Amino acid sequence: MVANSILIRDTTIVNDGKSTPGSVLIIGDRIASIGFMDGISIPKDTAIIDGTGLILIPGVIDTHVHFREPGLTHKADIFNETIAAVAGGVTSFMDMPNTLPQTVTLHDLENKYLLGAEHSLINYSFYLGATNENRDEIAGIDPSSVCGIKLFLGSSTGNMLVNDEKTIVQLFRNANVPIVAHCEDEATIKRNIGIYKEKYGDNIPTRFHPLIRSREACFISSANAIQLAKENGTRLHIAHLSTADELKLFDGATPIREKKITSEACIPHLWFDDSYYGSLGTLMKVNPAIKTKFDREALIKGITRDIIDTVSTDHAPHILEEKNRNYLLAPSGTPMIQHSLTAMLELWKNGSLSIETVVKKMCHNPAIIFGIKDRGFIREGYKADLCLVDPNHTWEVGSKGDILYKCGWSLFENQTFTTQVVSTIVNGRMIYNRGGINRSYRGERLKFDR
Repeated sequence: MVANSILIRDTTIVNDGKSTPGSVLIIGDRIASIGFMDGISIPKDTAIIDGTGLILIPGVIDTHVHFREPGLTHKADIFNETIAAVAGGVTSFMDMPNTLPQTVTLHDLENKYLLGAEHSLINYSFYLGATNENRDEIAGIDPSSVCGIKLFLGSSTGNMLVNDEKTIVQLFRNANVPIVAHCEDEATIKRNIGIYKEKYGDNIPTRFHPLIRSREACFISSANAIQLAKENGTRLHIAHLSTADELKLFDGATPIREKKITSEACIPHLWFDDSYYGSLGTLMKVNPAIKTKFDREALIKGITRDIIDTVSTDHAPHILEEKNRNYLLAPSGTPMIQHSLTAMLELWKNGSLSIETVVKKMCHNPAIIFGIKDRGFIREGYKADLCLVDPNHTWEVGSKGDILYKCGWSLFENQTFTTQVVSTIVNGRMIYNRGGINRSYRGERLKFDR
């Protein structure tokens, strides 16, 4: 559907903590009017969408993805992963730097933005990766056009570990954009690997992954990062919390706009627990490790209590040939972005979360924390990034060959969901509609108010 204006009529609008009936008029790339349209002039040839029985939310902003481009495009690429993203209601993403080459210079960062402009169906931004040596590159970041700095305080796919203490302190002292930190204590992990290798050699069962990349490793590293941020007044966002213990480190009472230290949970840790290792094995090997049912339930409660501020995917595809190796050789990461919103809405349907909380954590708070300009809310004058959802549609993942990731598989395969994304609008353009995808459209580079 191509139109200069779109009217989404008679829907339920979930926005700013409320669910209200109404309609939304889009003119060009902006939201022009919200309400019942009484006395509003509707432009001629406006495309009309009947939203009866549907829910309208802001487009999801996923602040943590690995789209693998450049250099690892046998696993994934920006074009294919944004096809999957838009089918899942995601309208903006922020991509991590562990590609080939690693995105650790401003030159390579700008090259990545060129790839986004050429290939992305949705809006995009890219992190500059921190290393032990690239302080001058980090000092040159333009905070109005770069989402943040990714700091690996524990090694993961791509081996971008930063372990020089002086470098880390200087980074926390001087960063002019948010630092997004992967927090696992490397010494603890290495010690644990040694224990299990002594017992099992190179054939460590995957079920020990959460004991190797342990709760202790997570807590030590997160606590150290938070202490550094407090000492230096740093804007710090801790990625993918995985334990109940870490929740003690965060503040749920301070309003989100006043927080300088924030946290993220990712879909794998909210949906799965260690009881799945027997059936899924290395397919669900992610870093930090998926831990116990107790941890999963604590993370969900942390979301409701505003201790956890955002929900993202850590979408990190690998081909099955790579994942189906033994534990020590299988890479960590799993594809998630196409099914993240429906998974979260399932937590709403089963009573774990309110739908307003889902929207707050996936749409509003990412925009607030990163200072994304004119996105993340349904507001007049904001960019028209929107998602229509059918809250009463039952379907099974993979039953119709609908897994759109380049790697071709999903942990959610054969999972039944009871909500479904109907339409996704990006910058006022209908890019996904009931299975149809506008593959020729290209999104915009995100801008930031800081």
